Amino acid sequence: MTESPRTPTEIDAVADDYVATLARLSPGLRTHLGLPGDQSELDDVSPAGLATLDAERTAVMGKLSRLTPADDVDAVTKAAMLERLGLEGELYDAGEQFATLNVIASPLQDTRDVFDLMATGTAQDWDVVAARMGNVPGALAGYVESLREGAATGIVAARRQVEAGIGQAEELAGAESFWTSLAERGAATGDAAALAAGAEKARAAYADLAEFLRSELIHRAPEGDGVGRERYSLFSRQFLGATIDLDETYEWGREELARIVAEQEATAAELYGAGTSPEEAMDRLDADPARQLHGTAALQEWMQRTSDEAVAALADTQFDIPGPVRTLECMIAPTTSGGIYYTGPTDDFSRPGRMWWSVPAGVTEFGTWREKTTVYHEGVPGHHLQVGQTTYRRELLNSWRRLASWVSGHGEGWALYSERLMADLGFLDDPADRLGMLDGQRLRAARVVLDIGVHLHKDAPSELGGGTWDAAKARTFLFANANMADGFLEFELDRYLGWPGQAPSYKVGQRLWEKIRDETAAREGAAFDLKAFHRRALDVGSVGLDVLADALR
Repeated sequence: MTESPRTPTEIDAVADDYVATLARLSPGLRTHLGLPGDQSELDDVSPAGLATLDAERTAVMGKLSRLTPADDVDAVTKAAMLERLGLEGELYDAGEQFATLNVIASPLQDTRDVFDLMATGTAQDWDVVAARMGNVPGALAGYVESLREGAATGIVAARRQVEAGIGQAEELAGAESFWTSLAERGAATGDAAALAAGAEKARAAYADLAEFLRSELIHRAPEGDGVGRERYSLFSRQFLGATIDLDETYEWGREELARIVAEQEATAAELYGAGTSPEEAMDRLDADPARQLHGTAALQEWMQRTSDEAVAALADTQFDIPGPVRTLECMIAPTTSGGIYYTGPTDDFSRPGRMWWSVPAGVTEFGTWREKTTVYHEGVPGHHLQVGQTTYRRELLNSWRRLASWVSGHGEGWALYSERLMADLGFLDDPADRLGMLDGQRLRAARVVLDIGVHLHKDAPSELGGGTWDAAKARTFLFANANMADGFLEFELDRYLGWPGQAPSYKVGQRLWEKIRDETAAREGAAFDLKAFHRRALDVGSVGLDVLADALR
């Protein structure tokens, strides 16, 4: 990819116009990217809203198909947009966008989560928060319309996901819910009465959603969790931006899992002597006071310090890190789901990239040995470097490439690639920290096997009793391959069963990233430079992994 500024092309103009269209249609995107526009609105996910977006998508694809790329950057933009928008069109035509309900990434959660990114520094900011809470009923009513339409055509999330959705909606409808605490937090600065009224509207809307799920949708929800090969193939392409052999990938996942377990066993022996199992070693590490943090304040401070040290060590040596990208804020999230996640900077970096830790209620102890690799995953060289560098590259990439394109296999695959890279660079030489990295890699490999196994109704391995993969076998398998609290794993299992193809995109994405790197090294021979490869690859932006491989060739 060129390093000098480019003159924008016709294809860039189409891409930039499409981002403007997305920002007009999606208030949530405006908030995430810090783009101008009314921040009190919420996304329209009703059938009419989905149809409008599909029509815009179709029009853009028509324009792109008639344009000839002016350079290699254009060629990647055209290929990436046609792949992404075409796949979104396939999902729409298949009715999948009318059945989006799961425990982690559906309008049920998105409607609430966008509030975490809203400005709250002034009374005027809180006025916008109050107005947006008042718009929750309309957004969720449109969501219910779409779920009804999906059900009418026979596409409904599994019963497990509907039941979990009822629980989440009821929690958000409760007197002590997020909405109440948000209104109370703003009362000191904003209009307390308006905030309280907005919170009451939002709570009532979630109560209505819970009632719809409980009284109507659950009776049409299938008992089985697996979606079958045809639907799963579509979801796999959605999350990877690549077409893979699912059966070969399943077998590879089993082999990769066995390899990681062997590496864990060797590391456990390095820590505590021959014969020590990984589980015993992790129990001893959890009991080691020197490797524990007490309280969320200590956790936040440690996250920030670890992140800052990584940036200082990697900048200008292993990676080109632009100045604005060297700032990452490590935050304790206002929620208690147990998730750890990243949100990117605004277009102008006025809001920096942020790593969020959603600490479950009652959890006060945190193991540094387990989580150092997590900071690298979410921060630098993981998501923050990847997303921040792409956002920064205004002189090279149009706004769709910089801001609006996100492919899970590219992003999460890079983050796992980064974890292993940090081990290779010596940042996880402490065997305890390395065991933490391997623990995460083991979980990600197990998810490949579990996810494909359940959703493709494959034969289960003998250690699970044979037969066909199902939720019960998946639970046994997951608990045997993850060292986490039971409640967290129960949530994770529901996530995999309700979000087909997403969980494998981490480890499969890592595999494809490593394949692309190794192919590049073989092609360039003695001239191959890893730092230069990383710069070129990240400058492409988050595109489908097949498009990335073609771009780097």
